[in-house]
Amino acid sequence: MSARAHPRLRVRELFFSLQGEASRAGLPSAFIRLTGCPLRCRWCDTAYAFSGGEDMTIPGILHALQRWPAQHVCVTGGEPLAQKHCLSLLTALCDAGYDVCLETSGALDIGGVDARTARIVDIKTPSSGESEKNRLENLALLTARDELKIVIADRADYDWARAQMARHQLFARCPVFLSPAHGLQSAPELAEWMLADGLDARFQLQLHKQLWGNMQAR
Repeated sequence: MSARAHPRLRVRELFFSLQGEASRAGLPSAFIRLTGCPLRCRWCDTAYAFSGGEDMTIPGILHALQRWPAQHVCVTGGEPLAQKHCLSLLTALCDAGYDVCLETSGALDIGGVDARTARIVDIKTPSSGESEKNRLENLALLTARDELKIVIADRADYDWARAQMARHQLFARCPVFLSPAHGLQSAPELAEWMLADGLDARFQLQLHKQLWGNMQAR
């Protein structure tokens, strides 16, 4: 098959770094950041991924990854599932022997994602301005291999998140991570709220920001 015949994805950037969030935090990983996102969260820190990038075939992406000693690959965005060939990319990465995770906003259907991929799914809180776009049908699809991430910007977000966790019994489905929105929510304050409630969730800080600050494209 010629390169022209291969499906193409719009790739904003490829880089090798430490995974900054969730259970893989600290693992050296290759990142594939796809361009585009249908959401506009108020505290988004990757707005540069809404546009730009270059078209690449899946074989081209796999070839580019060979420059790094990566065992783990994270497909992120933007919103990677907004590109129709993202599912094929995930399968190709799994077939190539990588440990693959997908970071997704939770607004699009995760049902077609290759079962070998760990799905890191956001639940958007009210302060994001996009909570009405949460696809709650995704929650029933989550398994112990998947993870949920909730970004907290204020006390109202925290109370909302706590109610969602109880209503949908999220603790029984997969690990749940709560993160303070960078520059908006005090990290010690969020930790104190979780301790006071004995909340069965994991507190997390974004490791990459602790190391390198609020960087944009790397």
